[in-house]
Amino acid sequence: MTQKTRRQKKSNAWMNDHVNDPYVQRAQKEGWRSRAVFKLMEIDEKDHLLKPGMTVVDLGATPGSWCQYVARRIQPGGKLIALDLLEMTPMAGVEFIQGDFREDETLERLKSALAGRLVDLVLSDMAPNMSGIAVSDDARVMYLAELTLDFARQQLKPGGDMLVKVFQGAGFMELRKEITDAFESLQARKPAASRDRSAEIYLLARRRRG
Repeated sequence: MTQKTRRQKKSNAWMNDHVNDPYVQRAQKEGWRSRAVFKLMEIDEKDHLLKPGMTVVDLGATPGSWCQYVARRIQPGGKLIALDLLEMTPMAGVEFIQGDFREDETLERLKSALAGRLVDLVLSDMAPNMSGIAVSDDARVMYLAELTLDFARQQLKPGGDMLVKVFQGAGFMELRKEITDAFESLQARKPAASRDRSAEIYLLARRRRG
């Protein structure tokens, strides 16, 4: 079998899985922008992350299903700032910044949008483009998670929370140690909507140390 044939076969299998995915079908029926909303929804229902009046930053927000959910949960009085490398269709109640979170200029734009306001919750569903080379992919994932943690250390109010997507690979235990140094508690969450074959896991850090 040629490489092109294998790639086509893999693409067809993914498309078949996607079309028949019950979370995809439910998202379409309920008007969510992607199935990813059900991951955040499950974690929020279990851990009670979101409340009216909160200031929330959503990293890796496009296409925006997490924003849809958060915007509803933090009103009245809440503020939601979303960021992504890719463009996102505007929605009410969301201030969107398009840029690369790895670049200082983008980080400064995000801080400027906060206008001195400390954050109650940092969400990150960011993931790099995967190459299929484990060592390289692990390093990219952990770098994004480290940047998210650095941002949370600077911008979260004492007692604030962080939810970050990671993949269990090289650097995972070291990241856990860094998070437990900065927060009072840490739990791992694997929502039902995370595909079985995916190594993704969400680390939920509660109550940033003052």
